[in-house]
Amino acid sequence: MDFIKMNFDTKELKEMLESIRYVYGYDFTDYAEASVKRRVLHFMNSKKIEALTDLGKMIFADEKLFEELVQTMSVTVTEMFRDPIFYKSLRENVMKRLATYPFIKIWIAGCATGEEIYSIAILLKEEGLLNRSVIYATDINQKSLQIAKEGVYAVENMKSHIANYQKSGGIESFSEYYKSKYNSVMFDKSLKQNIVFSPHNLAVDKSFNEFQLIICRNVLIYFNQQLQNKVINLFHESLCPFGFLGLGSKESLLFSDKRKEFEEIDKREKIFIKKISDSK
Repeated sequence: MDFIKMNFDTKELKEMLESIRYVYGYDFTDYAEASVKRRVLHFMNSKKIEALTDLGKMIFADEKLFEELVQTMSVTVTEMFRDPIFYKSLRENVMKRLATYPFIKIWIAGCATGEEIYSIAILLKEEGLLNRSVIYATDINQKSLQIAKEGVYAVENMKSHIANYQKSGGIESFSEYYKSKYNSVMFDKSLKQNIVFSPHNLAVDKSFNEFQLIICRNVLIYFNQQLQNKVINLFHESLCPFGFLGLGSKESLLFSDKRKEFEEIDKREKIFIKKISDSK
């Protein structure tokens, strides 16, 4: 049973989020309100903090506690080849076009603990593209990024990862890509050599390169409509002409003011291509 049975006052919560943005530069003000409330409440329960005003005082006095709150606020649920048909569609509809570029830049935004990064690296390797690709892996959560850098995961999850890999159209034995040790597996260093890990906050940070492919799956659903639109604009700005964008199954460009500047490559799997604007 939850330690706290309170319902937040929305105004009080917004004031705390504004203070976080001012003091720490992390902007959660446009995150979906229900999601923010749920995550803040979970954090308060875990720390046995009874009032939102107490939480505010504590996080501004203790930066480490604030970093723990950020970890709670950011999404870390992921797995290898999650939604395998998405990866199968990438293999069939995107990789051949990426192969026409002499150098391929890919941005995985909101990479969490890194399972998605290694999935993409494996796909690129099997298509003969990894050696001329750079994967930029970013997340707001520094702890998750560190896990992603290490590339070490629980062996108990490998059964589902292998099943996903096979459904995605994998052409090798999945065990070729990792080594087992005790209760963990470590992914091969060859998959890491072209990955750049970096913190990036989609709510406030700007474009930092031009990409042929951007993948941001199951992140936008935690943002309100205004922030979703802002992030889609960021991705549009960051994609080269005819660059690809992959979103999560419950995400859409429907309410974005850039929706007409993308064409669907795979409607079901939410893969889009950036069109060339007709305006001069």
